[in-house]
Amino acid sequence: MDDKSFLGIDWGSVDVGIALADPETRIALTCTTLRNDEQLLERIAEIIEREDVGTIVIGIPSHVNRVVVEYEGEKLGKLLTQFLPEMCIAYQDEMFTTKMAQHNLIERGMKNVSKHDDEEAARIILQEWLDRQGRE
Repeated sequence: MDDKSFLGIDWGSVDVGIALADPETRIALTCTTLRNDEQLLERIAEIIEREDVGTIVIGIPSHVNRVVVEYEGEKLGKLLTQFLPEMCIAYQDEMFTTKMAQHNLIERGMKNVSKHDDEEAARIILQEWLDRQGRE
């Protein structure tokens, strides 16, 4: 699995941000924003196949003040495991990633920040996970 790409997901009830990183550089880049609809799993599967993804990293809220038994990102992970049983699914704390994403995009002078903040949040989630793997 070391020669396969990584896919980061920032799950949202309306939009789902997607980021990718190749196994050599391990630098996350924004990819796209998908609508969260009945075709979401198929569109994610198309990206996985096209980009030769071996690991999916899904952002979930911090467990510090966990109130909900299972977060939507975890539900998505279970669906992806059923849909793609060979896929490695990992989770990363997504605390403040949307705020960081919006800040990054504003700093770059990006127009329509809200149109791109999901994929930038996915990039941050994936990069933080990749960085953590390098330290462990």
